Amino acid sequence: MVVIEDRNEIPSTAASTNDVSDGFETASDTDLGSDVDANDGGGAIKHEEEDHRDQQSHQQTEQENEKEQEQRDSQRIISSDDASIDDEELKQKALVQANEAKVEGNKLFVDAKYEEALTQYELALEVAPDMPSSVEIRSICHANRGVCFLKMGKYENTVKECTKALELNPMYVKALVRRGEAHEKLEHFEEAIAGEFKFYNRAG
Repeated sequence: MVVIEDRNEIPSTAASTNDVSDGFETASDTDLGSDVDANDGGGAIKHEEEDHRDQQSHQQTEQENEKEQEQRDSQRIISSDDASIDDEELKQKALVQANEAKVEGNKLFVDAKYEEALTQYELALEVAPDMPSSVEIRSICHANRGVCFLKMGKYENTVKECTKALELNPMYVKALVRRGEAHEKLEHFEEAIAGEFKFYNRAG
């Protein structure tokens, strides 16, 4: 009986094993490389998209903040304008009330109701706003109060009221004359003469 050695099978098996091993390793390298490339590329794109969304969100927030600031600024300007208009209206109403009180005081003065007239002139002075357009009515009310005091024999008060009228309107001749009359009643002759001198200078 002849025994045949299978020497050729062993190398064949080894070769086969090597082929399989080589094929497995190559496949693993390919698969591994493919996985890495896919993950890296996808991650980069994803980060770029997130960064882009973040930038858009930030820009949108800034735009909204700018719009809100513009609206607030606009509202402040409108409120300031409204406040100016309201303030002007209040001053005009006060001026009208002051004039009405002055007219009522004049009526009372004609009726020789000097105390009541004084009250109306005082009311006019209280409500008259402190502004250039009210200087005339305020100076008149002070001068008229001076006349009331003159009629009542309160000459010092006349001097005070007429002086206030002249401080508001230095060219108010009637106030100057009435103050001079009060000085004469008080026997302040030097002051009376000084007042008359000013009167004649202004009249000339």
